[in-house]
Amino acid sequence: MNVPSVLAGYRVVDCSIAMAGPFAAQRLGDLGADVVKVEPTTGEWQRHASAGGASGNEINVSFLSLNRNKRSLALDLKHDEGRAALYELVRTADVFLQNYRPGVAARLGVDYESLKAINPSIVYVSISGYGESGPYRDRPGQDLLVQAMSGAMLSAGRDGDEPSPAGQFLADAVTASTAFEGVLAALLHRERTGEGQLVTVNMLDAVTTLQMQELSVFTVGQKPQQRSREALAHAYIRAPYGVFKTLDGYVALAFAEPELLGQLIDEPSFAGWKAEEHGWSHRDELHERIAARLATGTSAHWIELLGAAGIWIGPVYSYQDLVDDPQIAHNGTFVEYDHPTEGRVKTPGFPYAFSATPARIDRGAPLTGEHTRELLGELGYTAEQVEQLLEHGAASDRMLRR
Repeated sequence: MNVPSVLAGYRVVDCSIAMAGPFAAQRLGDLGADVVKVEPTTGEWQRHASAGGASGNEINVSFLSLNRNKRSLALDLKHDEGRAALYELVRTADVFLQNYRPGVAARLGVDYESLKAINPSIVYVSISGYGESGPYRDRPGQDLLVQAMSGAMLSAGRDGDEPSPAGQFLADAVTASTAFEGVLAALLHRERTGEGQLVTVNMLDAVTTLQMQELSVFTVGQKPQQRSREALAHAYIRAPYGVFKTLDGYVALAFAEPELLGQLIDEPSFAGWKAEEHGWSHRDELHERIAARLATGTSAHWIELLGAAGIWIGPVYSYQDLVDDPQIAHNGTFVEYDHPTEGRVKTPGFPYAFSATPARIDRGAPLTGEHTRELLGELGYTAEQVEQLLEHGAASDRMLRR
């Protein structure tokens, strides 16, 4: 039975670019919202910037991964007719999402006050790099720059080593999740009161509040952010806590009792050592001696031996290892579907499960303006009026090649 998705009946206007905004809107689309991606007539920026050089056939993988379950309406918002069409769309919408640089939305006439006048119940989500105002208002909100500013790079690795960024677009991803949460909370408020509102999210606050525990240890506990001589994975965690080389790869090891660990890896110097005492006072020595012992055996050997004793140990995966993992297969973490131009697509699926209203993929990422005619028709434009917008350059329509 094809049950309605949890957000079926809600319309989201997605005027965002790059990763954080499109990722948040995609999450809403996965839950059944009708997400209309309003993009320039030449296509959103991410269509022309392929991460990892993965260009695709007609849609590069970067855009493909962040824009499923959306329809594309290509409009020129600097054109009066294009902006008028957007206003018609806003009248039908529940959510409007944008991540323009501060001030751009107002210049385009799509700021909160302008759209609230058209649709008073709109939930308007504005994503920025550092905030809507303040001394960093006009700085570029780029993932690496925000990570660097967040302090997180100095919570791992060796003292004196260069700061190390996360191995993913962490600031963008957590900002997307934050915006997604903000939309759901604002829609719940509107269901209860009928009142729309402005929701502002910025990347710096999102990645700062992600570090709730670490920063509270610093601000409340007055503990300095001091990295160790050895490469511990976190400045605020006792040893052992990190990644260790083995004969054939690496393992991750966390929170082992030193005395028990010493018995298992044949390191007698750990006799009598206590986790909550020596794990802090002898962090470097613990890490160094454990590293020397684990280097003498294979990953599988240590995972089996230490894991059987209740010690927290696990493999360090590559992406191929992750994709091939049996738990990933059991969870259905990745989804596969057929895309009309990109063929068979396999991507990460959904981070949540609903027993009654499951997330699903109804369509892959659209071509630029693939749904322009369809959407303008839904808004009441006649075929002649649509042709006029196309001829004037206020909209574009890139029909899917069959």
